[in-house]
Amino acid sequence: MNVSDLREILQYVPRFRERIFVIAVDGTVAASANFPNILLDLAVLRSLSIRVVLVHGASHQIEELAAKRGIKVTNSDGTGITSETTLELAIDAAIRLTNSIMEGLSAVDLRAAYANAIIAHPAGILGGTDQLFTGRVERVDNHALELLLKEGIIPVIPPLGFDGEGRTYRVNSDGIALEVAESLHAAKIIFLGADEVVGGTHPLPRQLSIDESDEMVRKLRVSGANAGLISKLECSSRACRGGVPRAHLLDGRINEALLTEIFSHEGSGTMIYSNEYQQIRRIFKKDVRSVMALIRQSVEDEEITRRTRADILDRIEDYWILEIDRTPIACVALHTHPDQSLAEMACLYVSKAHENKGFGRKLMAFAENLAKEKGMERIYALSTRAVNYLQQKGGFVETDAELLPDERRSRYEGSRRNSKILMKELRSRNS
Repeated sequence: MNVSDLREILQYVPRFRERIFVIAVDGTVAASANFPNILLDLAVLRSLSIRVVLVHGASHQIEELAAKRGIKVTNSDGTGITSETTLELAIDAAIRLTNSIMEGLSAVDLRAAYANAIIAHPAGILGGTDQLFTGRVERVDNHALELLLKEGIIPVIPPLGFDGEGRTYRVNSDGIALEVAESLHAAKIIFLGADEVVGGTHPLPRQLSIDESDEMVRKLRVSGANAGLISKLECSSRACRGGVPRAHLLDGRINEALLTEIFSHEGSGTMIYSNEYQQIRRIFKKDVRSVMALIRQSVEDEEITRRTRADILDRIEDYWILEIDRTPIACVALHTHPDQSLAEMACLYVSKAHENKGFGRKLMAFAENLAKEKGMERIYALSTRAVNYLQQKGGFVETDAELLPDERRSRYEGSRRNSKILMKELRSRNS
């Protein structure tokens, strides 16, 4: 880890301090070689005063135990029929895994407790078939979980629920994580899965809005995708609609996937969000340093004209940044020449980590629309190394210096950068 990595992490710490993360771990991940690293990652979260609730699945363990005992299970993930024999296997496998997880948490100096906090009812009859001992979450015992969290104890919740008469039901862990996250008003719900979250033939994008996630689910159902992936996407959308700001789907077998997703701009999996994840806004004085840091390398590579702090402050109303989760990742400036109905798009830059994701085109379109709103008829840009990009992605056409305003042409000639001049006609909104 270098200093810049640490700085990136530290900007998230005040935002997440004393917030609740619900982390759902599939049984396959709990059985993987990477699981001890995940427990270490949880220790990192706790050291930063992030409160953690751990929900685990047990399908993998149920299937292994069934094979060992020569028993055929009716369903292993809690979404189908659970026979009495299957329920007995599920209880044995789940409680053993809960105990193993608590041992692992103790090994990294974390206090944990098995939380009997899921009040469940029978799933009932679905499609004309009694689901027997499959359950659904009726409610979550918030008080019990909050007491544990207040004392710095990690609640560990198995994929089981209990009714008021002491009967046990097999409950799907994704559904439990969803209900717990909503009930505790968690800041995040994080699903650590295996093959299904990687996507396989159905790779997922880095970010999805709730509506995009719902559309993805519809497509995946038609294509016959993995039921585990569909379940996690559905629970993520429901969690976001229920007040959880962010849901994340990660491959839990990859070392550091959890910390990378939480503490870096790029992340490592797929994020579903409930509010506006991206925004373009004007910069303020406090943003000038961030803009200069953002474009520093591009200035050194002679892609962008060097600007001082005073230069930016002098025309601060012309500068805009694109933020992801309140972190600037791109910028653009729009300087206007009203007497000639002409605007200059300048300082267009996207951080290296966010290239090839459409942010540059998004900012170009924003600058063009802004120029139209200001009554401009043409927009131009000067470039040394992004000429092809501006032509192919932005529709700009190379022209000559005579079309520049006098003052701008004088500065252009004095810079000796020999930039290409590119221009584009703007159509009005009514044309």
